[in-house]
Amino acid sequence: MLSAALICLVVAISDGDTLKVRCGEPGAFRQLTVRLHAVDAPELNQPWGRRAKQALSRIAYRKEARLDCGEVDRYQRLVCRVRVAPEGCAEARCPKTLDAGLGMLTLGLAWWARGYADEQPPGERSQYAFAEHEAKGKRAGLWADRAPVPPWRWRAEHPHPR
Repeated sequence: MLSAALICLVVAISDGDTLKVRCGEPGAFRQLTVRLHAVDAPELNQPWGRRAKQALSRIAYRKEARLDCGEVDRYQRLVCRVRVAPEGCAEARCPKTLDAGLGMLTLGLAWWARGYADEQPPGERSQYAFAEHEAKGKRAGLWADRAPVPPWRWRAEHPHPR
């Protein structure tokens, strides 16, 4: 279950499902590495990996984000739902309503991590399932490939120490 809410600035994009944020007041900043909740994007060195990173950059880079965080993963990343203001909206007056993970699914540049579905509210679970289904149907992003390789399978076949 996601709980702690933070407002932070997205300062770097590592890949299609991981970003770095700076939180806190000037003089007391802390930088955190954040993993998007309930999605898994292609690894950088696999097909569609660079495009996924670019897409997450367009969605979130240099934006103020609301992070609703839960656990810390095995790589010491906070696992969070990341929301930013929609593109074209001035940060100061716009609510942070764009779910970055849902955006990645909609673009066809991530898989819905169904193993975490029980941690999602029913409405969000439905949105994520629908977004992935629609992207597949439209052959958007990685779904343009006949048989895209999910990142969990890619990692198993291409071990890379972190």
